[in-house]
Amino acid sequence: MASSLFRVLAVYKKVSIFSARHYAAGGVPTTKLFINGHFVESKSKEWIDVHDPATNEVVARVPEATKGEMEAAVTAAKEAFKSWKNTSILTRQQCMFKLRSLIKENLTELAKEITKQQGKTLVDAEADVIAGLIRVNSFKAGFPHEMVPKLYDLIYRGCGALLQYSIFITGETLDGIAKDTDTTTYRIPLGVTAAISPFNMPAMIPLSLFPIALVCGNTMVIKPSAFDPGVCMMMMEMMTEAGLPDGAINVIHGKPAVDFICDHPDIKAISFVGSDQIGQYVYEQGCKNGKRVQSLMGAKNHGVVMPDANKQKTLNQLVGGAFRGTGQLCMALSTAVFVGEAKKWIPELIEEVKKLKVNAGKEPDADFGPLVSSDAKKRVCELIQSGKDEGAEILLDGRGVVVKGYEKGNFVGPTVIHNVKPHMRCYKEEIFGPVLCSMEVEILDEAIKIINENPYGNGTAIFTTNGATARKFTMEIDVGQVGVNVAIPIPPPMFSFIGSRGSFRGDLHALGKEGIQFFTQLKTVTQMWRSEDAGLSKPLMAMPVIR
Repeated sequence: MASSLFRVLAVYKKVSIFSARHYAAGGVPTTKLFINGHFVESKSKEWIDVHDPATNEVVARVPEATKGEMEAAVTAAKEAFKSWKNTSILTRQQCMFKLRSLIKENLTELAKEITKQQGKTLVDAEADVIAGLIRVNSFKAGFPHEMVPKLYDLIYRGCGALLQYSIFITGETLDGIAKDTDTTTYRIPLGVTAAISPFNMPAMIPLSLFPIALVCGNTMVIKPSAFDPGVCMMMMEMMTEAGLPDGAINVIHGKPAVDFICDHPDIKAISFVGSDQIGQYVYEQGCKNGKRVQSLMGAKNHGVVMPDANKQKTLNQLVGGAFRGTGQLCMALSTAVFVGEAKKWIPELIEEVKKLKVNAGKEPDADFGPLVSSDAKKRVCELIQSGKDEGAEILLDGRGVVVKGYEKGNFVGPTVIHNVKPHMRCYKEEIFGPVLCSMEVEILDEAIKIINENPYGNGTAIFTTNGATARKFTMEIDVGQVGVNVAIPIPPPMFSFIGSRGSFRGDLHALGKEGIQFFTQLKTVTQMWRSEDAGLSKPLMAMPVIR
């Protein structure tokens, strides 16, 4: 179903797939559904406006898909599964290889679409796409788990040899467990699966979910965020061009899609990434209906600063970790804990933060862009004020920032709240904005206690030059992902993303070996082929006993 538009785009990269395919008569693009290999104009009477966060102008509209449209998406996925599950893994991989090439060819256009709808800088938007591309390269396109050390080395040497490996979605075999008897465990696909994706990483997170589901032999229904669905729709065009059969992947939109996904009996598994409230609901409702669910939710990530750390490198890590992506990341380093004499660095930290430039994402001088919506801005400003009201000190207040030429945008400047205490609302809640909370403690044990008592467990980091200190911290901290002199300790994609405690619900995490386990189920077959059965024999009248 390769469209002539897409072939033209391969030559003229300045044409946007989304813009060209989704304009309505009034001139505002309407986001279509993607069902059974076709872009479908929704018949819904309920629509959501998509705003450019830098201007708050309406740049697209998203439908609340009707019940019939969502049913059609699942029906298409269920029908496609009948043949897709029997397609060889190598054939499934080839679609991912082609997707990889198409993403690389259209990187700039994908980034522009993200910036227009989500607000992040073009550099950060490209990083979003590239992070997803790495996942397609090094994991979904495949590698045997036995080769993890070698692959890790290859990634960081920039080697392209990852694509030489084939994915091993295999079980285990034990031959000769008894005379003429063998047992084999197979990993088989689940069927129709679903993904619910957030606004903050609109390219990387879908690319962390649907390729692995598809390569494992499943089909999928995706619900992208209504804030920025454009890049997901562009990737559906690419999947068609890559040769994915009709119905193997489908896209639906709107809030009712969440309940639909949780309740539909033909959807066997749900992978969710997003907020606490919705994530907890998806987990409980999905499990109630007998589905397999992994729910990646909120975070409050701490960076512990020891007095012996490399000062300038640590300050750079704190600034980047806290304010990259406007702080709208589940792995953002939102809380700095200064231990002992390290508190003397705080004035220098403030000077570094003051250097950051907030502007529209498309502007070349922007370090970070606006928040995704006016409601997000309002909430961030309320949480900053709550810190002041509860006794914290606002060392740097970004609430009054005005960006020339973008006065109606959802901008909040870099903000630092100092002397934050664990009981304060600005600490207990995930701010999800360009705000760094700062705390002081006397010894490392106090920092560990604070972090372990926080309900979240997504990520944490320590900055030190002392190996014994680093080891003590990594061994005693109760958080899924730990960085040593690394502000945002997201592991490479052959490892699982293992947020814990309040940041995750489920038994199997995303990515890595657990990602394959989540999207497959086990089947064990025990076979007995007696050598004497090659000829005629008497029937066995007792229960078979393995001897």
